[in-house]
Order: sequence, then C-alpha cells, then structure tokens
Amino acid sequence: MEPRRVRFRFSKTGKVRFTSHRDVARMWERALRRSRLPVGLSQGFSPHPLLSFGLALPTGCESLGEYLDARLEETRPGELPYDELPGLLTPLLPDGVVVQAACAVAMAEGSLQQEVASCDWELEVHGVGGRELEEQVERVLAAPSLTVHRERKGRQTEDDIRPAILKLAVAHDHGSEQEEHPIGRLRAELATHPRGVRPGDLISAFGTDVVLARACRTHQWIERDGARFEPLSVSRLGTDPVVVHAAGRAS
Repeated sequence: MEPRRVRFRFSKTGKVRFTSHRDVARMWERALRRSRLPVGLSQGFSPHPLLSFGLALPTGCESLGEYLDARLEETRPGELPYDELPGLLTPLLPDGVVVQAACAVAMAEGSLQQEVASCDWELEVHGVGGRELEEQVERVLAAPSLTVHRERKGRQTEDDIRPAILKLAVAHDHGSEQEEHPIGRLRAELATHPRGVRPGDLISAFGTDVVLARACRTHQWIERDGARFEPLSVSRLGTDPVVVHAAGRAS
C-alpha cells in the first residue's frame, strides 16, 4: 500500500468559461467529495483536499485540455479503475466541464505549473480580418519588442511580451472578410515562463481596433530532455477517449 497521485485531464467550454480559477477548484473539491474517492487531506486546523491544478485559465477563455493532480490516500495496486473515473466524475461537475482521462503519475513528478513550458491557443478577433490581419501578424512577429501595460498586484507595469510569442499565424481555413464586421482567427503558441502571456495581452499588441472575441487553449506542452509532450494526452477515435499512461504510449 502506498500513496497515489492521479492526474485528470478535462475540458472547460461553454458558459462555464466565465467562472474563475478559484471557482473551478471549488467545483472539483465538491465533485471529488461526492465521488467518495480517497482524496488525501492536508494537516492543520482546517484540512483541505490535496489538489494541485495546472496553469490558471483566464476567466472567459475555453480549454480543450486542463489538468489537475489529486493526492490519494494509501491504496492497493489495481484498486482504482482509472478508465472509469471520467464517467464517474463528469456528471458531478457543472455543464461544460468534461473529464476526458485519468491516470496515475509518479509521486516525484514535477508540478504542472512548473513543468508546462508553452500553450497553444485558437483565437477569434473582431475588427480586422483577411489580408489586414496577415499584415498585423507580420508586424508583430517582426517587432524586436512588444511592450504592453499589465496590472500586477494593483500596480501598472510594462512588460515586453515578444520573447513569449513562439508561434503566431492566421488560420486561413476560417474567418470572414466582411467590410462591416471583419472577423479573423489566429493560432498562437505562447510561452509560460518566466512570465506567462495571456491571449488578451497578445491581442493588445495589435492595437485598439482589434477585439478578442474568443480564446480557447488547445494544448499544453512539457519539454524535457529534448522531448515535447502533453501532461496527459487524449487521442479520439470517434467519441471514445484513449487514456495515455505515459507520454506517447496509449493504453
């Protein structure tokens, strides 16, 4: 018998995107309590579940791959049916939060917030589209620096976000070039260290005429020893997820 650490992958789409990171944590605490899984508790006067979330998703953004690690009490090998956990937990969570996969991870595994090096995003913007958006992207990528104003702990700061923009391109297979209401779609990869860049920060570099209408985080990437992989990958065959127990190896 030994402690276990279980990693969950879940999506957050629809109206639930307007809930904060703290509210999502409360949702999970309630769902795990109702599921009666043997989640470990912290010590002290006010014990709380031993949960570790990944990078906070900005309020209003959607995601196809969020992550949560739960520390379980001592369990016997094979006692937990990991492939059944998504079906057990999804009905206990609000509409729009869908548990895609679960698996055991080593207790020595690094924290999600430190391990994830970059994230992929799909962005929809209003106010610019077509060739004009392509020119804006070229300008952003060619800039040696991009200074944006951000609020941190109640104070306005200036940050250069250009080093964190790893990839940026127009999604040519979608979008609208209507003159009255131009719509454009972008794909971006943004670094998370040393300081993460939010989609709103990126779009602010385009100018005041461009408005971020939708943002969806599609992937989170860990880079280790020259390899690049997701914290927990999910491959879809039809509508059935395949749980991956180690990077690149599906069960």
